[in-house]
Amino acid sequence: MKASRLRLGLNVWPPFLFSGVRVTNIAADYRYARVELRQHWYNRNYVGTHFGGSLFAMTDPFWMIMVMQRLGPGYVVWDQAAEIRFEKPGRGTVAVEFRLDEAVVEQLRAAAEGGDKVLHWFEMAVIDPEGDVVARLRKQVYVRKKRPAQPK
Repeated sequence: MKASRLRLGLNVWPPFLFSGVRVTNIAADYRYARVELRQHWYNRNYVGTHFGGSLFAMTDPFWMIMVMQRLGPGYVVWDQAAEIRFEKPGRGTVAVEFRLDEAVVEQLRAAAEGGDKVLHWFEMAVIDPEGDVVARLRKQVYVRKKRPAQPK
């Protein structure tokens, strides 16, 4: 799928649309993405800051999608695990950037060559308008080379 079409689709996808998440950029080669979360009355928590679930959700599918697109159709790619650590209350429009280094893609490809599963942790930070870290996240992605189809 073209990255521009995916970006548009994600921006009207109900879990993002109704939580204030906006995908502002996905590079055509899937090596970069930027996502913003605008603060609204419906995504504030009890004390008036960003709801933690929305901060987590804004990061959810991107590593999996980017790795899947970079590796190509011969691989199974899934999210395996995730962690979030809240550093300070989030206010205003917060953002997160994803940068997928080609060396990591080649490392995953080589590690999965024998058919074994590969688990890789990616790290990212949600940043507020002043450049301060609101939350640090880690996502673990599962990669395995697809097995040949079995004859019926």
